[in-house]
Amino acid sequence: MKVRSNKWLPHSLVCIFILLKIENTSGEGITLIEGAVAKGAVCLDGSPPAYQFDAGFGEGLQNWLVHIQGGGWCYSVKDCYSRTYNLYGSSKNMKSSDYNFTGIMSNKQELNPNFYNWNRVVMRYCDGSSFTGDVETVDPATNLHFRGARVFNAIVEELLSKGMKFASNVLLSGSSAGGLASILHCDKFRDLFHKRTRVKCFSDAGYFAHVKDLSGEYKFEGYYDMIVTLHGSSKNLNPECTSKMKPSLCFYPQFVIPYVKTPVFILQTTYDTFQVQNILATPQADPNGLFTKCKEDINVCSSAQIQRLQDFRWEFLEAFLVVGNGSSRGWFVNNCFTHGQCEYQSKWSGNPAWELNHKAIAQAVGDWFYDRGTIQMIDTQNVLPHYCIK
Repeated sequence: MKVRSNKWLPHSLVCIFILLKIENTSGEGITLIEGAVAKGAVCLDGSPPAYQFDAGFGEGLQNWLVHIQGGGWCYSVKDCYSRTYNLYGSSKNMKSSDYNFTGIMSNKQELNPNFYNWNRVVMRYCDGSSFTGDVETVDPATNLHFRGARVFNAIVEELLSKGMKFASNVLLSGSSAGGLASILHCDKFRDLFHKRTRVKCFSDAGYFAHVKDLSGEYKFEGYYDMIVTLHGSSKNLNPECTSKMKPSLCFYPQFVIPYVKTPVFILQTTYDTFQVQNILATPQADPNGLFTKCKEDINVCSSAQIQRLQDFRWEFLEAFLVVGNGSSRGWFVNNCFTHGQCEYQSKWSGNPAWELNHKAIAQAVGDWFYDRGTIQMIDTQNVLPHYCIK
């Protein structure tokens, strides 16, 4: 398979999404779904799907939180093949210690007051397409399998058989590429449950915006074009969306979320570091490297660069407006220079620097899920990009 070269793209964007968590709290060991292999539901290298499960207790026994792990995407045969040597392309390389059950996954009430006693599951990510791929043919030269959608279905089917189908409350969540997946799969996931079951979706750092880069073009769109084509993702994207525009645009939340009927909560920053570095200021859009230092450390940005970042913030918010302000929609949008918040304990709850109107993210998401109020919060005070660390 021949793919045109894109020099600005790293061989794998996965490294950009990985941040070390200082906590050392692992959940249960990894469960491999060996039986899914016969159905073709496999990771990039053909190994079985995997998940981690931490059982609920007390009043949370009938509630389930299914969290989709992030880890970027792969856009070419070479890029995807490189992932088969790490945990993002093969369950053979996964360890339970790879993922820490902190933040939204914590089992401590004081740290995660609304979901601490739920059955908590991490859907391990090993397909590189936000669980949308489904190509029957296996590349004979590399043995690559593009079967992300089948992996998603296999893990969900396993959880349903283990009691999730009897749940009272269910939250499908995800961060980064997993946050995108929680939006793309939201309605299909909801349809698996009885209508009396409360089912909602939560996306953290998954609202990747279709906005212009420094050159005034939409170069990142070409990256999504390659992902959707390589993985055969179009058949698993929202059909209402794909009937109106090319499939790769339906990989962007702003174009698909108007068709999502299930309640959705968006946790996002307007200065998402991944988007600043890989959508706004790519090497291709900034050939002279004038933005290189600024996009890595906002403390060294010039006044002109800060203004450009503020312009980016407004462009992001314009793309965000389509989420809508209906009662089923919730959001918590700050201006922190970061990527991903729900998996990190200090961001999720405990550090006032990450709060809006004195409300922690954990409290905001819980209030929205349990219909304790309308939660639609955007930071309009401290609009400059900043590090939200105290």
